[in-house]
Amino acid sequence: MTLAILGIGSAAPQHGIAQRDAAVLAGTLAGPAGTRPRTLSAIYRQTQIENRGSVLLEDPGTEAFAQTFFPPASNAADAGPTTAERMARYTCAAGPLAITAAERALARSDVTAAQITHLVTCSCTGFATPGVDLELCRVLGLPAGVARTHIGFMGCHGAFNALRAADAFAATTPAAVVLVVCVELCSLHFQYGAAADSIVANSIFADGAGAVVGRSAAATNCRGWRLVDQASTILPDTADQMGWTIGDHGFEMTLSAEVPGSIAGPLPGLIDELLARHGLHRADVNHWAVHPGGPRVLAAVETALGLTPERLAVSRSVLAEHGNMSSGTILFVLEQLFGGGEEPNGRPRAPAETCVAMAFGPGLTAELAVFRAD
Repeated sequence: MTLAILGIGSAAPQHGIAQRDAAVLAGTLAGPAGTRPRTLSAIYRQTQIENRGSVLLEDPGTEAFAQTFFPPASNAADAGPTTAERMARYTCAAGPLAITAAERALARSDVTAAQITHLVTCSCTGFATPGVDLELCRVLGLPAGVARTHIGFMGCHGAFNALRAADAFAATTPAAVVLVVCVELCSLHFQYGAAADSIVANSIFADGAGAVVGRSAAATNCRGWRLVDQASTILPDTADQMGWTIGDHGFEMTLSAEVPGSIAGPLPGLIDELLARHGLHRADVNHWAVHPGGPRVLAAVETALGLTPERLAVSRSVLAEHGNMSSGTILFVLEQLFGGGEEPNGRPRAPAETCVAMAFGPGLTAELAVFRAD
């Protein structure tokens, strides 16, 4: 794989909500079937999230959110807006967020919209056609002949699948210039009631979009980051630990407490095998970009790979500032790592030569990638 990364951009909704306020809001909306406020407060605090963005927040604070789209449950059977109503909101809100992320990626790449030959979009939180891909074409001014591909319903590792498609286009068509856009509106799928899986999902997921501009490394002389390899593995006997299904009142999450442990066991072998293909070892990795599915996932990766807490500082920073934005989250992490600047502790970030990225989703599936810088 030789996809040169020309630019990365991200976009969060205009308004966010502090996690402590989100806990209060969740208790207000759930109604008679909800969980005790003290319990909710503890669950939300344990996520280590400080703030999350939502396209449903028309003004900073909880009231606008509560009164416009998710009114408090009137009785124990009230499950909130229908899936059709949630998809209608996705149709009008996903495009602008995706466009902002794409504009930022293009601005950092020195590539114009007219030069894009392939568009890869990714989302698991909504469906509509004409969809986000055509809205991107119209607003950004992409060529009418741009080749469009959509990666749908893959979950938190969807960006890796989108990058794999982008790399394939670049490998088979050296002149290709690919725009990848991941957009997720997880807050549309807030679930009422006291089901444990729903409470956890409500507490960690948020909205956001990430975009990447890339092309064949053979077609560009610019120095920078390149996607050099990927690996995908379905972990055995874990299919029931994570799921994402379409219900009558939004998409419903299945999320087992066993996920971190199931990931930790095979992860060292998977990483070592991938690195060995390039004559590398874990000690050669300058940066680790781990999808921050939650604090227990990050802790499990850290322990399994023998990493110090500083190695996952960027992933933890993204989790704290934005929450889990499903497929787009890893692009927020890579944007910080590849963009230079400072580490979250304020120290200047040294140029990195090797970055290993990873995310985990339904299957359970582990998606891994190796990036190298010139």
